[in-house]
Amino acid sequence: MHKRPNILFLFTDQQRADTIHALGNPRICTPALDALAGESTVFENCVTPAPVCVPARFSIFSGLYPAHSGCCNNNYGSAYQGDGFYSRFTEQGYQTCSVGKMHHTADLYGPMGFEKRFTQEEMADPRDDYTQYISGGPFKNVFDYNGQRSEMYYIPQVSQLPAEAHPTQWVGDRSVEFLSSCDPERPFFLVSSFIHPHPPFSPPAPWNKMYRTVSTDPYMPADPGEFTAFMSDRFTLDKIGVSRQDLSLLRNFYYACISFIDYQIGRIIAVLKARGMYENTIIVFSSDHGEMLGDFGTMGKRSMLDGALRIPLMIRRPGFAGARRRDVCSLVDIAPTLLSCAGIGYDGSMFDGLDLFSGARHQEVFSQFSTGASGAYTVASAQDKLIYHAFEDRWYYFDVSPEDTNKYDESNPRVHALRLLLERYMREDLCTDGSGSADFFSSRNKFPYGPKRGDHLNRRDEELARMPEGYNIDI
Repeated sequence: MHKRPNILFLFTDQQRADTIHALGNPRICTPALDALAGESTVFENCVTPAPVCVPARFSIFSGLYPAHSGCCNNNYGSAYQGDGFYSRFTEQGYQTCSVGKMHHTADLYGPMGFEKRFTQEEMADPRDDYTQYISGGPFKNVFDYNGQRSEMYYIPQVSQLPAEAHPTQWVGDRSVEFLSSCDPERPFFLVSSFIHPHPPFSPPAPWNKMYRTVSTDPYMPADPGEFTAFMSDRFTLDKIGVSRQDLSLLRNFYYACISFIDYQIGRIIAVLKARGMYENTIIVFSSDHGEMLGDFGTMGKRSMLDGALRIPLMIRRPGFAGARRRDVCSLVDIAPTLLSCAGIGYDGSMFDGLDLFSGARHQEVFSQFSTGASGAYTVASAQDKLIYHAFEDRWYYFDVSPEDTNKYDESNPRVHALRLLLERYMREDLCTDGSGSADFFSSRNKFPYGPKRGDHLNRRDEELARMPEGYNIDI
């Protein structure tokens, strides 16, 4: 009887597609990912189904685009009522474990179909395993353990924690512990999900000193004003006061966060090899969405520009040589692909995605942020993409990356064909909560960038108790 494969799903948050040394970035140091890339099928045109955390991750969970799952923003609403694909592995006898951030807001600390979960969500919470680890140990007086947010959200900062207690290291440690103790006679499905390089960019010392030379310049199009609608006023470089030197530090610390994750990935894979499990393990590496990182004069996600839209995806399959693929794909393909690799049957009509190794290929994929009059929608191929911004009622067509000139022309047959596809997708949209996204993009200066926007709240009393009488802090 053929032994069922193990599956290791390595996942990061807000990591651009162009941040792996072996895949064309000469500046970044990623030896573990480089080695993995050499043995993997690398998908060079993977597009996130949503350039924001919750819906992108919900699309993995459900195998559906936001229009069909009903989840299109960092909110709690969804139309999908299924159990998600992780539970299928548990039902089939896999040892299933999730470590780190999952951001499934419908049940933030629930099992999500896994046998075990070691939770590390972004914000402090008494239900969170990492919060308990920090608050119950020698670092209990570190409150902003993922870096200080709010007015420092896009200010590079050295972590207040040593590397040994850093959130990234904790995910690596719990993953290593699971793999070191799991039953070798039963296959495992492990998700190791890192919060970094999501901002604040706060690597531990001395990892913060990995990149200290001046970074490359961000990309700027010929007419930056043409792209105003693609970015939030909250995170433009002018709005948050980022100079060229500050931007270099931001880019360097972002890279340092990725290199520290790479080190953890190397540790995790080393355990697989030491236990003789590596040769029977499928390894997936990806991220939920990208980060503009100064391109077009902005930071952040929530944009249909390639810096936020394109993500890394590589899949190592035992017995298959490394390869590169140019066809477009999406995170909605993760569920059917992994179920197929494990030999677990499923109804293909339940997914928008497809098995990436079945021979079937997408011609186009979709991405969405928000909905209705607040929505931004994209249909993308490996060569081009069409975008509709409902909040400004405007269409954009690009056939180069990074984007430069809007080439939308209704008389262009290709533009017409893509518009028909995207209009059909928008008619199928089940999302009901825009969460003020039109204001997020188009109401200039309405939202001040400052304290209280993203502070932790659940440990507020502990923070206040640390201050002596007569002094106060603004939280």
